[in-house]
Amino acid sequence: MLVLLPPSEGKATGGTGAALEIAELSLPGLREARERVLGELVELCSGDEDKAAEVLGLSQGLRGEIAKNAALRTAPTRPAAEVYTGVLYDALDLASLPAAARRAAERSLLVFSGLWGAVRIGDAIPSYRCSMGVKLPGLGALGAFWRGPMAEVLPEAAGTGLVLDLRSAAYAGAWKPKGELAGRTATVRVLHSKVVGGVEKRSVVSHFNKATKGRIVRDLLTSGSAPVSPAELAEALRDLGYVVEQGAKPGALDVVVTEL
Repeated sequence: MLVLLPPSEGKATGGTGAALEIAELSLPGLREARERVLGELVELCSGDEDKAAEVLGLSQGLRGEIAKNAALRTAPTRPAAEVYTGVLYDALDLASLPAAARRAAERSLLVFSGLWGAVRIGDAIPSYRCSMGVKLPGLGALGAFWRGPMAEVLPEAAGTGLVLDLRSAAYAGAWKPKGELAGRTATVRVLHSKVVGGVEKRSVVSHFNKATKGRIVRDLLTSGSAPVSPAELAEALRDLGYVVEQGAKPGALDVVVTEL
């Protein structure tokens, strides 16, 4: 099983690891593209601060991210599992996974990134700020830039099992499984159900969505479940206590929750 995750907007700072070694990151077929994006980002953030803030969409309170990006080549690193934070990653709680589940996470989780394309949770990276929606001066929109490199590398990374795509829209656009691989790709939408005036109403709420997706991944990892199709995933989630319904499209599943 390959699980595709979005990154977090906020990221843990600091670290005690050595400086970045792009050649040592997973998915080595992405190395050239990573070098190009890194070079563009460092150059942008080493120049005019106002321009960098505009390109990266940073508010006045986030101007410190520019200097952080400018120092990416020499900044200390830490495992990607520790860099990404936020609601989904809090619920996933990688640090507390049992040993077997942690090994499964290192094999199966891919975190998408505007800067790196995608990384595994054991990859040593510095904290950075660069979303997939950014348009770098020399490369254009990163979502479009990454499509070519991703199309070459990710089908092999997906192997022969299920692809569980939990990415947000901006990151999903960087790679879309095609052909036979699309047939064994599942997506999950989380719906919050509440009764108002005796009538059930369902809505998509960001916090519920992220937290539930984090718990789903954690539960699959700790249970040792290995579904190979969307239908098997639905059954596995029901066995784990989730309310699962078929979505509007093939491979799309709706998970209905009433509380966090």
